[in-house]
Amino acid sequence: MIHRDAATSTAPWGSPLLGPVEEKSAIRRVRVQLLLTLPLLIANLIGIAMTVVLAGFVLPGPTLFTRDLLLINAVFTPLCAVAALAVGTVWGTVAGLRTMRWATDPDHVPNAAEQRVTASAPRWMVLQQAMLWTVALVVLTVVYGVAQAALIPKIMLAIGAAAIVVCANSYLIVEFALRPVTARVLRADPQRRRGIGVFGRTMLSWLVGVGVPVALSMTVAVWALADPAVSKARLAVCMLSLGGSALLFGMVLMAQVVAATVAPIKGVRQALRRVEKGDLTAEIPLYDGTELGELQSGFNTMVHGLRERAMIEDLFGKHVGHDVAMAAIASKPVLGGTETEAAALFIDIIGSTTMAATLPAPEIVGILNRFFDIVVDEVERHGGLLNKFEGDAALAVFGTPAPLTDAAGSALSCARAIQRRLRDASDLDAGIGVAAGRVVAGNVGTHNRYEFTVIGDAVNEAARLCELSKSYDERLLSSATTLTAAADTESAQWTLADTVTLRGRLTPTHLALPLPAPKNADESLSRSADSR
Repeated sequence: MIHRDAATSTAPWGSPLLGPVEEKSAIRRVRVQLLLTLPLLIANLIGIAMTVVLAGFVLPGPTLFTRDLLLINAVFTPLCAVAALAVGTVWGTVAGLRTMRWATDPDHVPNAAEQRVTASAPRWMVLQQAMLWTVALVVLTVVYGVAQAALIPKIMLAIGAAAIVVCANSYLIVEFALRPVTARVLRADPQRRRGIGVFGRTMLSWLVGVGVPVALSMTVAVWALADPAVSKARLAVCMLSLGGSALLFGMVLMAQVVAATVAPIKGVRQALRRVEKGDLTAEIPLYDGTELGELQSGFNTMVHGLRERAMIEDLFGKHVGHDVAMAAIASKPVLGGTETEAAALFIDIIGSTTMAATLPAPEIVGILNRFFDIVVDEVERHGGLLNKFEGDAALAVFGTPAPLTDAAGSALSCARAIQRRLRDASDLDAGIGVAAGRVVAGNVGTHNRYEFTVIGDAVNEAARLCELSKSYDERLLSSATTLTAAADTESAQWTLADTVTLRGRLTPTHLALPLPAPKNADESLSRSADSR
């Protein structure tokens, strides 16, 4: 299950205005529709106001406020504006509903056609705005031109500049409002990229904030040079107004572009911090259709790969041991081994053949699991490596691949701990053998399939001691050589016994047995004092 931090859950698509991830589909549809309709209405109202200011007060030429134009100004033009707003709202709502119809079902995966419609929604809605403003430009230019031909340049410049501002702003508004729906599309097809990109957004901001005012200023300058009737005061008003609009609209558009650019980057940055802290469940919603969406998708792909690697490392560590796994990951494994001092512990269940013949398989598996739970727990607690399982037996090594200051003492202490725990479990009985000495530890096998193993006389001796221990009440044997290699605190817990020649060995082995566990505290204190 993927978890998201508080900042991501409250603003999963880069803004709290877009709602949380857990929001119901019906509520989200209303939210997105409002975010589409209201900002577009406001943008068009601002465009209408911009047209009135430019044509009525800023641009040179004949004035619009005459008795001859009263009917056009007071009736025809407002009706055109209201009609355009109504048509644009209805048209945009219909287009929006068509885009989001499939999105009302939270479990629906959009097909290719639905993905295309949704991905192209910002361009289509901006195209609608452009068509309406083009119709307004043609109609009003003709109407005012018939009434007074000298008004044509002023009307065309004013409406054209406002149309560019509205359309550029509309694209950013639609793209923002449709982020939750776009996220569904990109989740279904992460390779679908239909946005204009970061470069396109920046150029839109430049066009509205710099391009349109500068183009109008240059046009007015040429107009003033060609028409001596344009006064210095009128030219100054034009320059100040266009300069002010460049500052205002440039700031608004740049803020929108920067917000749209920063939101995905901020989400990736927050998620990266979680990954740095070791949280590999981090994942960010993919909602941007530009290069930033590829950054979001790349982050999710990276974290997915890290999760897979962590899972493989964990599984690898469980199979071969954590130390062996880390050593293999940290360096390039090669075939062969190195000679080192180590201790081996061999353990084998007693009566496993009878168990296999008399007990059902599930019960045998249960017994083996409880047995190996004890063995693995104690081996790891004492710093050893459970090198391999062999049916109902196991081999543990101490001192390699991770070095130990007292490998022999750790192995002996581990063996005694296992012995105590097995005796507490009345249905588990096993022989244990411990030996220390020079061994060869390394990778054995072929270039495409090998395993870490330990080979040497100490390993063989531990296996033979394990066999022999089954005939002793203690069920645990070691050797005098191993006690000599161990620290005094551990060797004091053992006593020497018979000398025997183990099967397959040429030299005799002086056996060592663990001392009986103290029955009470007084006996424990007495034994501790004697050992000192």
